[in-house]
Amino acid sequence: MSLLAFQKYMQVQLRQQSRLSLAQLQYTGDWLSRLYQGGYWRKVEMYLVPAIRQAAPHADGLLDEINGLNHVALESINVVQQRAGAAFDHSELQAEQLCAAIDAFCAALLQRLEKEERELFALARKVIVGEAWFAIAYQFLAHDARAQEARRGKAQVLPFVLPVPLPAPLPATGGAETAADGAASALPVAAQPLRAQA
Repeated sequence: MSLLAFQKYMQVQLRQQSRLSLAQLQYTGDWLSRLYQGGYWRKVEMYLVPAIRQAAPHADGLLDEINGLNHVALESINVVQQRAGAAFDHSELQAEQLCAAIDAFCAALLQRLEKEERELFALARKVIVGEAWFAIAYQFLAHDARAQEARRGKAQVLPFVLPVPLPAPLPATGGAETAADGAASALPVAAQPLRAQA
């Protein structure tokens, strides 16, 4: 869903542009990299694929094909990042090339996801036995727990600070107030403790 939404958004945005800014290129490169990392380091890649390799050595062709699709996606990211890192004239041709790189990236990852759904998971059901599935499930759960803990560790909890009370307004008299009176009235008033009411 994220992949398709990104592809559609970028097609609409970039095809309306006659000139591209460096910020647009960097934004596109960052998003492609994030989507790639989210696909490549997924739990399937980390835990299921090694189990399939171990249980079915004859599956190397399929796994290599899936890995090849990863490389196609990575090459598309490299194209975008090279263009962002180089000084060049931002023209309509560059917008078309960027759209082509995004389309190649999305096509490769969508093809990979389809291969996983149709071939990889079907193969996994055939070659992985019951006890191995429990080990894989445990790895999935441990991975999720580590990711959740990492998110919690990055979250910042800011301390709650009571607001400083505003100074009392100066009386609207005819200016007979002295400087000392004005300074005294500008000092913050000590906050009264809160009391519970029955």
